[in-house]
Amino acid sequence: MKMELAGVNWVLAAAGLLLWTTGGSAAPMECHFNSRALCVFEGRHYSLGETWMDNMCMQCTCLHPVGVGCCETVQRPVDFPAWCKVRVEQVTCKVSLVQTADPRLPCTPDEDIKDPSHGSLQQQLDG
Repeated sequence: MKMELAGVNWVLAAAGLLLWTTGGSAAPMECHFNSRALCVFEGRHYSLGETWMDNMCMQCTCLHPVGVGCCETVQRPVDFPAWCKVRVEQVTCKVSLVQTADPRLPCTPDEDIKDPSHGSLQQQLDG
């Protein structure tokens, strides 16, 4: 029993190191561990230590037999105007700021662009 417990502790320590070092160029922002998860993604089976990227831009590591650990790979901006929101493209994991009122338009906080809904309110007050 002690040998089995020591083996599990070693696997967990190795898993922590793998999760910490596999973040790529962006530091992991948040990590999750699921002890019941299987090392399978989109029909492919993974072995201990193998990694894959899921559809939510999370890099996952197989920690068989103890589960799967996943960490975010994108850094989300935290300091931006209230009229902007963060958009993460699922396939490319590209992060961008877009306008809340019209997500098709980029949010450029350095320029004098305002939320279009605020502009229409100002026109009603001026008119």
